[in-house]
Amino acid sequence: MDKFMERAVELAIDNVREGGQPFGAVLVKGDNIVTEGVNELHKVHDVSGHAEMLAIRRAQEKFSTNDLSGYTMYASGEPCPMCLAAMYFAGIEKVFYCAAVEDAVEAGLATSKIIYEDLKKLKEERALSMIRMPLNEGQENPMKLWKERS
Repeated sequence: MDKFMERAVELAIDNVREGGQPFGAVLVKGDNIVTEGVNELHKVHDVSGHAEMLAIRRAQEKFSTNDLSGYTMYASGEPCPMCLAAMYFAGIEKVFYCAAVEDAVEAGLATSKIIYEDLKKLKEERALSMIRMPLNEGQENPMKLWKERS
């Protein structure tokens, strides 16, 4: 196992010992660890407090950028859909992970698998109801405003 994955797994183990879930992440550029994170749900009661999300937030804050192109994420567990989407948005180019979603399910952590399965369905068949509502007549359109500004 390479040194970055070893560190991600070490973070996950320490987090479990401290009462958290078994997730650690290390964000790397070149041959250097830029930021780290562990799942902090047990500390901050924030569903977005996942290891990968925190590593991304810390790097973006550290470098005052949203663009993490050229960075690589090492995660002790396969990223959930939220973390995966954040990596796409940030431009992270490669992700290495140790435990698969199926391993998490076996350990009693099934949420990622449930969400991944739900996302395969048509919008109207998903567990989370999504209903589109049009703008009010005469209301300014933020998308149009953005397009004009760009």
